[in-house]
Amino acid sequence: WRYATKKFDPTRTIPADDWAALAQALVLTPSSYGLQPWKFFVVTDPTLKAQLPPLSWGQTQPRDCSHMVVLAIKHDLNEADIDRYLARITEVRGTPAAAQAPFKNMMMGSLVPPKGFDVNEWAARQAYIALGQFMTAAALMGIDTCPMEGIDPTKYDETLGIASRGYHTIVGCPAGYRAADDKYALTPKVRFKTEEVVEII
Repeated sequence: WRYATKKFDPTRTIPADDWAALAQALVLTPSSYGLQPWKFFVVTDPTLKAQLPPLSWGQTQPRDCSHMVVLAIKHDLNEADIDRYLARITEVRGTPAAAQAPFKNMMMGSLVPPKGFDVNEWAARQAYIALGQFMTAAALMGIDTCPMEGIDPTKYDETLGIASRGYHTIVGCPAGYRAADDKYALTPKVRFKTEEVVEII
């Protein structure tokens, strides 16, 4: 049933309770170390959504969907971001800060070395985990989505004020309901045979 929706029905809006569940799907996405190096900017204002097709290769999904989710990463994640995460662990689990020193050292050694590691590339890969989880959760709820790399990340950052918050757009995902006249909705999926892509060894 799920497919990358090409045409959304602009008259339909995701109910508040359903959106709350989808927001939790984003929040609960697994990430390396649990660091959650992201923020999800959700555009619902019609005036703002109307500005997005020119920044999206002319595609209309960002304008016509109910909720346009922009998955962004924390740009140049650093020690302060790690400390923020550790403080949250203390808040939620009551783990003393001193007891977390080895964990912090491990993260610092892996993610904030002086050279040879692109922390933004790492964070971008984490964002795609969130994208997959969001799309799957939506499909299970009968809500349509469409992963969109066909956007101008820099223009999205500028238009939505994302860069000024220290984040950078990676990918977009409009969510809502397919239009009744979306001719692609019933087109058979083209996939390689299972035995060609899933190999038991």
